[in-house]
Formats: sequence, C-alpha cells, structure tokens
Amino acid sequence: MAAGTHYREQRKIDPSRGETLADGSPNNDDRVEIGPTQLARSEWSSAGLVLPDLAAMREYRWTRLTQHIVERDLGGVLLFDPLNIRYATDSTNMQLWNTHNPFRAVLVCADGYMVIWDYKNSPFLSTFNPLVREQRSGADLFYFDRGDKVDVAADTFSNEVRVLIDEHGGSNKRLAVDKIMIDGLRALEAQHFEVLPGEELTEKCRSVKGTDEILAMRCAAHACETAVELMERYAREKVPAGGISEDDIWAVLHAENIRRGGEWIETRLLSSGPRTNPWFQECGQRIVNNNEIVSFDTDLVGSYGICVDMSRSWWIGDQAPPADMVYAMRHAHEHIMTNMEMLKPGVTMQELSLNTHVLEPQYQKLKYGCLMHGVGLCDEWPLIAYPDQLVRGAFDYELQSGMVLCVEALVSPENGDFSIKLEDQVLITDTGFENLNQYPFDERLMGSV
Repeated sequence: MAAGTHYREQRKIDPSRGETLADGSPNNDDRVEIGPTQLARSEWSSAGLVLPDLAAMREYRWTRLTQHIVERDLGGVLLFDPLNIRYATDSTNMQLWNTHNPFRAVLVCADGYMVIWDYKNSPFLSTFNPLVREQRSGADLFYFDRGDKVDVAADTFSNEVRVLIDEHGGSNKRLAVDKIMIDGLRALEAQHFEVLPGEELTEKCRSVKGTDEILAMRCAAHACETAVELMERYAREKVPAGGISEDDIWAVLHAENIRRGGEWIETRLLSSGPRTNPWFQECGQRIVNNNEIVSFDTDLVGSYGICVDMSRSWWIGDQAPPADMVYAMRHAHEHIMTNMEMLKPGVTMQELSLNTHVLEPQYQKLKYGCLMHGVGLCDEWPLIAYPDQLVRGAFDYELQSGMVLCVEALVSPENGDFSIKLEDQVLITDTGFENLNQYPFDERLMGSV
C-alpha cells in the first residue's frame, strides 16, 4: 500500500470486512495470492460452511513435512513437483506450464528452514507465507531455458542446496528429491549427496489431512458440485433442441470452476452415447443426441487448490433409459456404496482389495483401473487395487483418520455401447467415514422414476 494511503481507502475484496477475510487471507482486491471468489464465499456462507484458517493450514503442512524429514533421517527434501510445492508453500506460479518446464523448486531442511527457487522475476509470489524464509531463482534446469549450459546452472543450484543443508540440515547428505532433471541429479551427486526417492515422503505426508485442509475440501466440494449442477442444467435444457457438443457441456464446468476461484481440470473425461464405451475417450466435437447417456469424471482442481474428483452418469432426454443401462447403474451404485462401508481407521489397504464388492462377469474386463485412490491437491497415494491387479507388498498400510479416498465404479459391458461412471470422495473419520459428496444420482438411470 502506498505511503499515506489509509487501509480504508484500499480496494477490498469484501467491503463489509476489515483487513482480513474469514479464512485469514488479506482483504485486498489487488493481492498476490489467489483464492476463492466472492461468488464462492457467498455460496459457502449460504450453505453454512466454515472456512479454513489458511495460516493454520500452511503451518500444519510445513510441520508434517519437517516431521517426515526428521523421521527418515534426512537433511531435507527437495521438491520440483508443482503440487508438492503448492503443499509446502501454498503458492502457485503458472502451474501447468511448470509441469513440463520445471522452473520452480523448494527445499525444506531438517530444521524446517524453507527456501523457494522461483521464476526470476516473480519471487514476490510466495512472500505472503512467512514459512517461506527465502526466495531465490535458478532451479530451471531444462534445455529450452539453459541450452548447452544446463550443466553449469545445475552446478550452481546444487552448490546452493549444499550450503543450505550444511546450515539447516546438520550437513546430512541424505537428501530426498521428488522429481528432478538429469543434470540436476548428477550435480547433486557431485556434491556428495545421497539422493533418495522423495515421492514416498511427500505422498504419505499429504495423505493425512488436517482440520483446515478438510474445511477447505468441504468448500471446494461445494463449489464443484454447484458447477456440476449448472453443467447438468445446461445439458438437460440444451441437448434436446440439438446442436450441443460434448465440449459445449464440458466448457460449463470449466467456466463455473474458474468463476469460483478454482484452478484447472486435469482431464477431459466427459463423453456421450456410444463414446462412453470404452471409457477414457476424451470429450470432443460430437453432438450429443436426445435420449443418450452422458458420463463424466470431474478431476477438478478447485478452490484453495483442492482436488474434487467425483463422477456421475446422466440420461439426457424425454424417453426412459434402456433396461440394461438401468441395471448397470444400480450395480455401479451398489458397488461404491458397499465398498464405502469398509472404510474406517485401521483397515488395511489389502483388506479393501480382497473384500471388495464383486462386479458381475460382463463388467470385469472394462472395470476401472483401481477400486479407490487417495485425493488432496490431486489424485494421491494410496491406490487401492482390484484383487486381480493387487501387487503384494506395494500397499501394506492401514487407513488413518484424516485420509480422503475416492471410491470408484466403472460399469462398462464388454462390447457394449455405454459406460456408467460413478465416484464419490470420502473422508476417513475417527469412527468410520463421511461422504463429502452430496450430488444426487440420476433418478431415471437408477430406475426410481
């Protein structure tokens, strides 16, 4: 704020509030950090939702990272994955571009000292978080940016990491790294670091959500379901008149996600009619006909950067859906609801696989790639496999309170012309589970109308 300018003269996001919003973020219309819009906040208020305390959420994540570093006897963890960086710092910078041009890195040392290397002209993007102690640049170790001198940049970067570990990691040369370019790896090894896989640390760290992360997820889920409702309303109103494509329908979800401060959608998994089988065809220009099925998977990174991964199938039209489609829908619903009942702390991941509700033979070949999976800032550890895909020893762990799992069902008749895709996002509580999704299942596909 300029000298001599009083806070009351500054542009506010919510003029009815003072210096901070209900989640503790600055009530500044020109602020750096991104977040939910006033539309989302208004809807959450009407729904009686409690907003997270963002400062407390950031400290929870930082504390967990530090604990996991110390428990593994590491000098620190070096992060390049944009979602791990978001977890550690709650800051963003061109997230999708960063996935294939890795210019950001974060080092969390054993004593909790945290340093970010960011795009050279944007160090200010993380200064709102006091847990980030330094902002630097120079982690861009990809050929497009460094050309034939990428090894020189890697040497400079790795030397900075060494000095920081000497100062804040007890000179412990055991360093966990999630993802790194080859020149970066070689430069760290030349500094005599023992480079260890970092994904095991970050995935398990992220798997148990704190109180404020769960509040943020409730808000994100509400925003996502509001956007899905508007997408469904659009499809039901427009498709019968003709001329509406899969892309037209999918665009509504994108737009409404952004309108609420959401960030992106990881896939394009919406298809219609016979294109739903086999599953995983991405949405395109196909015109959706009246009296056809539409199935989708949100894979949506929404408000607060939280992923909301839910799936639904709709029958669009004025006629009744075919009997085999109704049967498949009921079977899919039974599948996720029965499997959900197994969820509670202490249940092993293998038990979930071995005790699953069994899909009928005609649906086995094209069933989904997993029974359940974790979710947080994106799809996360663990993956719960179907019995015939179970790898012994890969997931020998128990569920813990605070984990969130997406319970999946893909019911696709082999050589059929439709797929039912259902998925709910479920919180593991101290005594069992809570389904975080409230979105209804299509009544006509369920055969209830």
